[in-house]
Amino acid sequence: MRKVYVVAGVRTPVGKRNGYLREWKAPELLGYVLDALAERAKVDPALIDDVICGCVYQIGEQGMDIGRTAVLASHFPDSVPGVSLNRQCGSSLTALQLAHGMIASGNHDIVVACGVEMMSKYPIGSDLQGTLSDGRPMGSPMGKYYVDRVKGKLYNQGQAAQAIAEKWGITRLDCEKFAVESHKKAHQATVNGYFQREILPTRGLDKDGKEIVVDKDETIRPDTTLEALATLKPALGTQWITAGISSPVTDGASAVLLMSEEKVNEFKLAPLASIKANAVVGSDPMLMLTGPIVATPKVLQKAGLKMDDIDIFEVNEAFAPIPLAWVKELKADMAKLNVNGGAMALGHPVGNSGTRLVVTALHELKRRKARYALVTLCTGGAMAPATIFERA
Repeated sequence: MRKVYVVAGVRTPVGKRNGYLREWKAPELLGYVLDALAERAKVDPALIDDVICGCVYQIGEQGMDIGRTAVLASHFPDSVPGVSLNRQCGSSLTALQLAHGMIASGNHDIVVACGVEMMSKYPIGSDLQGTLSDGRPMGSPMGKYYVDRVKGKLYNQGQAAQAIAEKWGITRLDCEKFAVESHKKAHQATVNGYFQREILPTRGLDKDGKEIVVDKDETIRPDTTLEALATLKPALGTQWITAGISSPVTDGASAVLLMSEEKVNEFKLAPLASIKANAVVGSDPMLMLTGPIVATPKVLQKAGLKMDDIDIFEVNEAFAPIPLAWVKELKADMAKLNVNGGAMALGHPVGNSGTRLVVTALHELKRRKARYALVTLCTGGAMAPATIFERA
């Protein structure tokens, strides 16, 4: 197996629902990111063997094969192929894992892993709408094979987060404190310029429709307080899971360039990190979102590492109980978790989030001159990918 490096990574500022990105088409936004990635990596796009894209709601402008349509929307030559995949919220981290496998095995030398999601246009569940050609409802994927697994209880993700909180003894106040800290850390990282190297300034529209260029995430609320969060009403049919302790509906795109060690040396590049180990797991379909608890020990074992060896953990904050349960179960050091804030502050454009987390983790690893970062996300359908990176 060949050693594989992440040479460069870039992302758009995350856009809030119907925010500055609202008029972008997904292939064009991702194409813009692909062009910036190749430029930052100082790599001729014609040398790229494939573009692997994570996207969850593959309909409309995100449909067909957005990995390929984004290539066509970029300045890459037509010879560069593209493919899209869907592992729900873990889609773009899975894209990275597949890219790693293709390079490590010797099939490819240079691959882009990326993700995009325009949730303002295509919200959760939008791929379940519509009818068949004869007018019948399109149908639900939650057939008997799924319903039997969850004992007839078809939780939505908010209800799964509520069940996780109850199982691990996590309170609403615990979650609200965690949310306040997420916004505080993300705001401080923005003020300190920690995101500058990873963010690609992106044009968009302000609330009045005037063109602007945005270089900061729109979703961070530095004025978030416990008092304000306590006033929010429960959502998604839960007892106390509110919008304040959930990731917001958002838009965004991100990409990383992976390369074999031979090509890194040939081009005399200075990569961000190497990939130490990958893992992916299925988890309890009833609790649905506990996959990171299972994936973390598995990827650590494959890397020959322990929890204490990891300098930065990025555990996606789809809902506050998820990383909090992960901390409790694995006895993790909270000081190493989502050190510049997480998805409650930075948003969760679902297909985009995996590579967004990687881009953020690797730039922070470099800034700190630390060694290891671990990235993992829970997913719909009860799974989780996890990857460990070692700073180059």
